[in-house]
Amino acid sequence: MDPITEYQLDVTRRHFISNAGRVGLGSVALMSLLKPELLSASGGSLSLATNNGPGYTPGVPGGTHFPARAKRVIYLCQSGAPSQMDTLDYKPSLAKLDGRELPDSIRLGQRLTGMTSGQKSFPVAKNFVDFRQYGQSGQWISDLLPHHGKIADEMCIINSMYTEAINHDPAITFFQTGHQQPGRPSLGAWASYGLGSESANLPAYVVLLDKNTDSQAQPIYSRLWGAGFLPSNHQGVKLRGSGDPVLYLNDPTGASTAEKRLLLDDIAALNVERHSIVGDPEIKTRIAAYEMAYRMQMSVPELTDTSDEPDSTFDLYGPDAKLPGTHAANCLLARRLAERGVRFIQIYHRGWDHHSNLPGRHPLIAKEVDQGSAALVLDLRQRGLLDDTLVVWGGEFGRTVYKQGDAIKFGRDHHPRCFSIYLAGGGVRGGHRYGQTDEFCYNIVDKANEGVHVHDLNATILHQLGFHHERLTYFFQGRHYRLTDVHGKVVKGILGSMSLN
Repeated sequence: MDPITEYQLDVTRRHFISNAGRVGLGSVALMSLLKPELLSASGGSLSLATNNGPGYTPGVPGGTHFPARAKRVIYLCQSGAPSQMDTLDYKPSLAKLDGRELPDSIRLGQRLTGMTSGQKSFPVAKNFVDFRQYGQSGQWISDLLPHHGKIADEMCIINSMYTEAINHDPAITFFQTGHQQPGRPSLGAWASYGLGSESANLPAYVVLLDKNTDSQAQPIYSRLWGAGFLPSNHQGVKLRGSGDPVLYLNDPTGASTAEKRLLLDDIAALNVERHSIVGDPEIKTRIAAYEMAYRMQMSVPELTDTSDEPDSTFDLYGPDAKLPGTHAANCLLARRLAERGVRFIQIYHRGWDHHSNLPGRHPLIAKEVDQGSAALVLDLRQRGLLDDTLVVWGGEFGRTVYKQGDAIKFGRDHHPRCFSIYLAGGGVRGGHRYGQTDEFCYNIVDKANEGVHVHDLNATILHQLGFHHERLTYFFQGRHYRLTDVHGKVVKGILGSMSLN
């Protein structure tokens, strides 16, 4: 049945009488979506804080649960899992233990992956790079990340992260959605659902993928930034690193702006009328999606054109910042997105999964992200944005202290028991190190007091955005769901005094 016939069959006398009073309301609803300034008390532009207007994503009714320390999050996901004892968890004791068999009392019968389950010995491998102390805080940071020394006093390094997942796909899915199985809303989608959008012309949640240079990099799936069972307008919008930043950004029909505006108004009017009949909330999402796509045709080209940046910016981020799709270029875009009110920005860098020749491959990958990641924090700080921007940097699990494969060109296997990430800005304690691992960097010394589970990290991120993780819920299939499932606690030991609620 064609849409016109279906619509005609819907418009019976009973429908006409019951909906007569709603037509006017539908017109008002359409006007509020397309021209919010007409309905504002002042007659001027609508305040961003109201979470209304063209392209806005409505947040949870009532706003945040308490005053937020962060307005936005920039999440730098290091897919493949960096080796913690070679980046952020300095273990000088490993020099004496190098080559020795890892004691059974340390392994404690840990589950192994299929890649090392057949090994008959598990020799310890020391750090293959040196560490140095940086900043007034004296943070120990690996020579793989020398530019991070400049932000040592901004970094809150967590050495006691742990997870249950031991393979990449469930592990990264767990970090991004709070569940090892696909289908749940992503962290960014929850942030969008809770906060709404601060920008009329850009989505609340934007995703950037770094160019892949490692032939063995793990795949990245769009479900990692999906909305799951949340309304679909909360899913992340991916900006591409080559060609048009967004597919179909340029209109191949050559229609004028006025013609496109007229077409969208007509489509929106039909959608509002349809919503008054069937009440499907996805129709509102569709209206907002059309409107956002129209506004992005104007806003995205300006966003991605970095020719207005001074030379000092490219000196800070490095020469790669001029090459679209590189980590440095994406970090610069992340800052520009933050300035324009995007709530959640996620950058995925792949290539840290080194089961062989880790000493040869880890330095190459680290060099790709080091300057850009550090520059982003410095740039946010000098622009006054770091105080209310939470930066998160880390992978989905850690790496084993024992060697995998060749004695010289060795790799490290997956290790979920302990690993390191860092946070900066957004109300966390800069120049601080939280949690401790044993001398083998294999177990957390005091998991009960200092261990940070994936759910704990996500609960803390939501806390900094102004939400109690147990109260940010969505009713679906008969029960209230939340990002942290039935777990999680806020890690107050990493927060500044102003963030302790």
